[in-house]
Amino acid sequence: MPKVSFNNKQHPFYVALKTSVEDYFTNNHLKKTGNSRLFTKTLVLVPAAILIYTSLLVFKMPALAAIGLCGIFGFVLASIGFNVMHDACHGSYSSKNWINGLFGLTLNALGGNSFIWKFKHNIIHHTYPNIDGVDDDIAKSPLIRQCTTQKWVPAHRFQHIYVVLVYAITSVAWVFLMDYTKYFRKKVIDTPLQKMDFKEHAIFWMTKLLYLVFYILIPVLAVGWAKWAIGFLCFNVVMGFTLAIVFQLAHVVEPATFEFADNKIDLKIEDEWAVYQVKTTANFATKNRIISWFVGGLNFQVEHHLFPRVSHIHYGALNKIVKATCLQYDVPYHEFPTMTEAVVSHFKMMKVLGKKPVPAFTGY
Repeated sequence: MPKVSFNNKQHPFYVALKTSVEDYFTNNHLKKTGNSRLFTKTLVLVPAAILIYTSLLVFKMPALAAIGLCGIFGFVLASIGFNVMHDACHGSYSSKNWINGLFGLTLNALGGNSFIWKFKHNIIHHTYPNIDGVDDDIAKSPLIRQCTTQKWVPAHRFQHIYVVLVYAITSVAWVFLMDYTKYFRKKVIDTPLQKMDFKEHAIFWMTKLLYLVFYILIPVLAVGWAKWAIGFLCFNVVMGFTLAIVFQLAHVVEPATFEFADNKIDLKIEDEWAVYQVKTTANFATKNRIISWFVGGLNFQVEHHLFPRVSHIHYGALNKIVKATCLQYDVPYHEFPTMTEAVVSHFKMMKVLGKKPVPAFTGY
């Protein structure tokens, strides 16, 4: 892994911010973990997914109704990922570790693996967001170019169009390719994966097997290959696109900062860690309660990156504190008023990055 360091010898911004946030929780006698609002979401989303899954297998319905319900199923699964899994895997769902571990396994129920995700997301992405060569969320790909330091190929001219299809297959690629690649390579890009003990190896293979049983074998036996294939494609397209676009709006938008880390050269970032988190991240639609409910507060991405072990139900309150502190310390704060504006910014950026780079002038 390339050596990356931040200018943390003096970090007045984070000290002031952390003090204000601690005062907020202390003065309001609040825990940083989830409360009834989060638990209610769980009691709505998880049973809803089970009910939809069972209904699709048991009840006969018109083709269009079944296809529509498969799409809703995919959206509900994505919402479980945003609301339940995300908080649990960050250790912010509950103050009890075993509860976080249990609900973190909802990711395995979606087809992923919580151990690998925690390492690539909590440790790598949250420490080094938008650093090309380290952050797996912007890993080099022949299909899409997400920052200027990544190699350009002619196909990228059209990436702002076909990227929708790439996002739509995200969940399938994640389940059947990316998890296995990291598992067998024992690396996330060039960063060695934390050692998995016997329990984690067993969970990996058992839950991957259960995915095949519940998402392929049982549905095929219940409705046949053709109907299963259509339904499987429908729910994965909706789930994959929903997951991908929400995470893309957090970092791959026009005002976000990017860096490049080379294995041969140490990268020294002049900003303190917390300032860098703000510069590389953007919020969207923070006033929209419906969006905030379904995306699990991930539209408050700035607050999440600064305080990843705080449950998303608190981000609305922290938003005001973070904004005020950023203003005080002259730190740029990126926020799109609506989700539409954030989506437009993302696709505009993808279009610009898809253009062939102009070679730098090297002199006569």
